[in-house]
Amino acid sequence: MMMMKRIMYLLLVLISFSVHSQNESLFEQGKEAYKNGNYQEAVDHWKKIIDGGQTSANLYYNLGNGFYKLNMIGPSIYYYEKALQLDPADSDIKNNLAFAENARIDAIEPLPQSFITRWSNNISGFLSTDGWAGLSVAFIVFFATLFLSYYFSSRETSKRLLFTGAMVILFLFGGSLFMAFNTHSKNNRDRNAIIFANRLEIKSEPRMGSSTSFALHEGTKVRITAEDGDWVRIHLADGKDGWAPASELKEL
Repeated sequence: MMMMKRIMYLLLVLISFSVHSQNESLFEQGKEAYKNGNYQEAVDHWKKIIDGGQTSANLYYNLGNGFYKLNMIGPSIYYYEKALQLDPADSDIKNNLAFAENARIDAIEPLPQSFITRWSNNISGFLSTDGWAGLSVAFIVFFATLFLSYYFSSRETSKRLLFTGAMVILFLFGGSLFMAFNTHSKNNRDRNAIIFANRLEIKSEPRMGSSTSFALHEGTKVRITAEDGDWVRIHLADGKDGWAPASELKEL
């Protein structure tokens, strides 16, 4: 039995190594194709990696670049947004996303937000949920180190400094933990999607025969608030909402 477990473990390691090597090869082939101006070929290579179950901010970013070069604004914005979810602080992703968004037809003016909401969104946007969680772990380890140093220190001046530092780090731990939960909750609550259709009529009801409320175009970001069969209710940053066929947009 022990021998069988070892053999199975070895097989899993070999399979994992083989898949990783294959994905590395596909990624490099995609980069070479992109460099040579074969953007569709590059996209095809990178999408095979995603189809195999592997994702990363860098992979999504490169896919966004490939689709942008193909003048496919919807998929380009979609993959830049996916990259930004994994690495919210990356300036290259933000810059290229801004370029792609400038190519959209729709210009959505967001409703005014309170100072607290803007502040919270700006702070939480610095890191992903995993990033805030990792920072929380680092802070609590640092706090424990400072507190133990304070506990075993014999000098009064050192004890005061160590205790003050430990309390500051504890406060930062609480803030980063709050941001981790807040970012996680926001990601679960907000079901964002990107319009892929060239032009999409947004209906007043979830049926094709209902009246058209307004129209949207490729690359516009919307928030899904409800579902009814093959239809989804979408909400825009400017307050407008309506119904659209689920097949015409792709959820992030």
